[in-house]
Amino acid sequence: MRAVIQRVARASVNVDGQVVGEIGPGLLLLLGVGHDDGAAEARALVDKLLGLRIFPDDQRKMNRSVMDIGGSVLVVSQFTLLADVRKGRRPSFTGAAAPEQAAVLVDEVVALIAAENVGVATGSFGAMMDVELLNAGPVTIVIDVADGRVQ
Repeated sequence: MRAVIQRVARASVNVDGQVVGEIGPGLLLLLGVGHDDGAAEARALVDKLLGLRIFPDDQRKMNRSVMDIGGSVLVVSQFTLLADVRKGRRPSFTGAAAPEQAAVLVDEVVALIAAENVGVATGSFGAMMDVELLNAGPVTIVIDVADGRVQ
């Protein structure tokens, strides 16, 4: 599993000109699911995501988590995060999970976030999405999870 996390002042996802998910302050989670990913990887990612202290405290130091600030998470499935560009000029996506497997794990991540009483919104799995965000900082972090552990 590969995640790109962006600290945002706001973010939204549009499909066919309609907003399908939006949040205020919080995290935009772009999520790529690989063949070998399962529930253990989903849990490890959510634990790390919700505990990351990347929001400023009163001294403007990154000391607060999304939970500490009462923020939300916008989850957007993005298989292109698993692109292999080592050969040629066209990316290979053979490392990405089949849509059926990926959809289940994206839903699992959303459910795990919601179970922690954190507001969560989503894109539309498999759709062509327009993602808008106001990156706060900017702060962008990449997380790889394999074998049930953050790498």
